[in-house]
Amino acid sequence: MTVRALYDYTFPSADRAENFGDDQLVYVTWTGNLLFCSAACFRVPKAMPFGEFVDGVVAPWAGSDPDFDAAAVRDWKLFDTPLTAAADASLADLGVGHKALLSFSA
Repeated sequence: MTVRALYDYTFPSADRAENFGDDQLVYVTWTGNLLFCSAACFRVPKAMPFGEFVDGVVAPWAGSDPDFDAAAVRDWKLFDTPLTAAADASLADLGVGHKALLSFSA
């Protein structure tokens, strides 16, 4: 449904990248999982290594599903593009930018 403002709507978004400094917002979704209805959003440093992101951010979130098995996580994607990530590569090095969507299967 389209929303139409009845007045001039000219203020900047509060979640724009320059408001986050060295951090960024990253969305994560578990493809095919019926427990999580949408992607979760996390504020993380741009320089965070991918392995630390998975172990320290994604695993605790996904672990709320009793079927989650960290060893079974596979098929990472950045938006619709397959992502092959080294655990020590930073999110920025992998092209994960502000408000990017990462998805995985398990």
